[in-house]
Amino acid sequence: MEDRITGVMIYYYFVCQRKLWYFCHEINMEAQNDNVLLGKILDESSYQRDEKHINIDNVINIDFVRENKELHEIKKSKAVEEASIWQVKYYLYYLKQRGVDGLKGKIDYPLLKKTLIVELTDEDIEKLDQVINKIVEIKKQENTPQFLATKLCKNCAYHDLCLI
Repeated sequence: MEDRITGVMIYYYFVCQRKLWYFCHEINMEAQNDNVLLGKILDESSYQRDEKHINIDNVINIDFVRENKELHEIKKSKAVEEASIWQVKYYLYYLKQRGVDGLKGKIDYPLLKKTLIVELTDEDIEKLDQVINKIVEIKKQENTPQFLATKLCKNCAYHDLCLI
């Protein structure tokens, strides 16, 4: 199993570690999920003047970047805002480790007409180092982490798989 940690893995870590395990083991249920499809349509139809989907090392995939050193992530709702914040912090962290400094992150909620500014602190870097180590551990596990029901489960693409 490869060592790279992607932005999606960081996001899933904060959403559901079971979902993260499925994703890391290439069990993908999202292709047919209506919520995921809605998010893709929103992403494609928003901010069309910007060059989008900037893939760096197949590790992070930034929705778009603006000239004033802002990287942007588009989200449809604030339902999993903490996970979104950590995903953007990871983008900043990843780029900082590669010598790109002085960036700010923004999470754009076009349906809500809101924007959230995200910055990376020294404490965030320490936490991300810990999260990355935990993700590596989860990836190595033979079995899925314990099922923990949350309010997000009913809309999750992996819902039926978790209940088997």
